[in-house]
This record gives sequence, C-alpha cells and structure tokens, in this order.
Amino acid sequence: MSVFTMSLVDLSHPFDPERMSIPPGLPQFISCPIATVPKDGFSMHTVSFGSHTGTHIDAPSHFIADGKTIDQIPLTALVGSAVVLDFTYKGPKEVITWADITKSPHADKIEPGIIVLFHTGWSKHWAADEQIYWDHPYLSPDVAEQLIARGISVIGIDCASPDKSLLEPPWNFPFHLAFLGRGGFIVENLTTLGELGPKVMVNLLPINLVGCDGAPVRGIAWK
Repeated sequence: MSVFTMSLVDLSHPFDPERMSIPPGLPQFISCPIATVPKDGFSMHTVSFGSHTGTHIDAPSHFIADGKTIDQIPLTALVGSAVVLDFTYKGPKEVITWADITKSPHADKIEPGIIVLFHTGWSKHWAADEQIYWDHPYLSPDVAEQLIARGISVIGIDCASPDKSLLEPPWNFPFHLAFLGRGGFIVENLTTLGELGPKVMVNLLPINLVGCDGAPVRGIAWK
C-alpha cells in the first residue's frame, strides 16, 4: 500500500506568531508581508525565527563544537520505524530514567536503528500556559547512554527539551551533551503522539539549512 493512501498524522506545531511557545530572550517568529496580490499582483513574505523554534531538530553542532550540522545529518536516519513510549503519568519536572523505560510495555521494541519517541502529553500546554510548558518531564543522562549503546541515534519528545528547561543561568544540558556528543539527533516540541500506536513509520526531515545547528521539522507519521 502506498504511503499516500494511508492515514497521516501531523506531528508538528504550526508556525503561528499568535500561538507559539518560545523561551524568553530567544528570537520570536515573525512573518511580514512585503507584497500583496491587490497591490503587486503576487503575495510574498519575509520570515524570521531562531533555528530552534517550534517543532525542530537539534544537530550535534548545537552543543558539540565539531559536531554534524543540519545538512550533514543522513536523511535515512530521520525516516523509518519509530516506537512510542508513554510517560504521560509523569508530572511537572519529573525525571524519566532508564529504569522507567525498561518497565514500559514497549521497551522490547527498542532495537538498533529505530526512532524512539517519548510521549509525555506536554504538547497540550503548547502556547496555552507559558509557565507550565517549561515545567515538563525530562530524561536523565543515563537514558542517552543506554539508547546510544543500543544503536539508537534519533529521539523525539513532545515537550520543549529532553533536559530540564532552565529559563535563566546556570544552564545545564546533560542529556543533550550525552546524546548529541555521541552523534545522536534530538527532535523537540512534537505533538499528537497520543494519536499513534506503539510502533509507526515517521518522517522527521528538517529544512536543509547548511551549516546550522537546528532547523524546523514538519514531522509526520503514517499508519
């Protein structure tokens, strides 16, 4: 069966300047018309945003000086089978450990090359409550080490970060450093993971921004 005849699920938040969760101090999304159909015969906009705005992917160069940039990520790493792990029972600022993952009913589906998606349910707070969105559950560094050891190079999560979201210094990103530092890739701010089964096919390809440390993703899953 062709993928185009299957049911598609959009895993990305819209780029909507009126409804986005962007950390304080980071660039806001701006979309400005520079031509209109009534005046110019065509429509065109300039757009401006940070490389880690909305649903996006972190390349290793986000934290690793000589790490891969967005254009160096293999396309094959970002399209394929994914396992969805449910941690919606975790509360604000609760940690998800490797021991938690081993207790998941679908932990046995974690195998080399698969994409691991962490469903926290936190996407429901996107653009709704600017404080609680940053109080999401997070992953402990041992999760990064265990996943890399099992041949996992891509993870996604439906909240702002796999680390605690710290809105002021001192900054601390142990999961990012452990996972990106070992060549992994992280997709953040996913949504609608609750509509997926435990194992699906996904496409998490970003805009090909040469030399950049992050880029927006229009993620999709199909069943």
